[in-house]
Amino acid sequence: MPDSLVIIPTYNERENIERILHKVFSLMHDFHVLVIDDGSPDGTAEIVKNLQLIYPDTLFLHERSGKQGLGTAYIFGFKWATARHYDFIYEMDADFSHNPDDLLRLRQACVDGADVAIGSRYINGVNVINWPMSRVMMSYFASVYVRFITGIDVQDATAGFKCYRRKVLETIKLDKIEFVGYAFQIEMKFTAIKHGFKVVEVPIIFTDRRQGVSKMSTKIFQEAILGVVKMKASSWFKKYPQNTKSKKTKTLQNN
Repeated sequence: MPDSLVIIPTYNERENIERILHKVFSLMHDFHVLVIDDGSPDGTAEIVKNLQLIYPDTLFLHERSGKQGLGTAYIFGFKWATARHYDFIYEMDADFSHNPDDLLRLRQACVDGADVAIGSRYINGVNVINWPMSRVMMSYFASVYVRFITGIDVQDATAGFKCYRRKVLETIKLDKIEFVGYAFQIEMKFTAIKHGFKVVEVPIIFTDRRQGVSKMSTKIFQEAILGVVKMKASSWFKKYPQNTKSKKTKTLQNN
């Protein structure tokens, strides 16, 4: 059985879902894909069901009734993946803002010793294409703020393109993760680091979607900013069993 599962949450991604799935399955590694669709009214799930006829043993679909939040989609996917003993579990958007080719680089970072590999927009400067400057600045300084409040040394704290080793997701108490929106990405990195897992940032080029409508908004960023303070304060009263097999220091992948 392949060792890698890519989790792709969707809501109204009919313009992108077929192309992104064909691309993932064309890579020079055997990936399985779990699509978690939140009741897309545009028929995204129906497209995935048709593609399951082409990829019957590698493409999986979980349908939910309505928008329930990015975090809950990934938590479901993490539990689904660990129950089936995938070694490497990925988060990826459906809209090609995350280049599927970089899945191979994230996997290699974990093979080489990382417990969590982050596709980082900011580890080698600012590598974002087609975003307005206001959004670039909002995202970049959100990461600066997260580092300041939490003390974690992650340049792209809000990144949503990641690979986890299974042991990370088995160690973190997934039912205790509080955030379901944008702050979910921050909380997962923070919690992994608090447990002593090795986090590596792999430089990527992030390209804004060309098809479909972005789900990001200023309100979502504001919720994340306020959530970081709550998360840091809550951490003072939590115990984080340490992962003794990984170094706590963070390393960088620069090629």
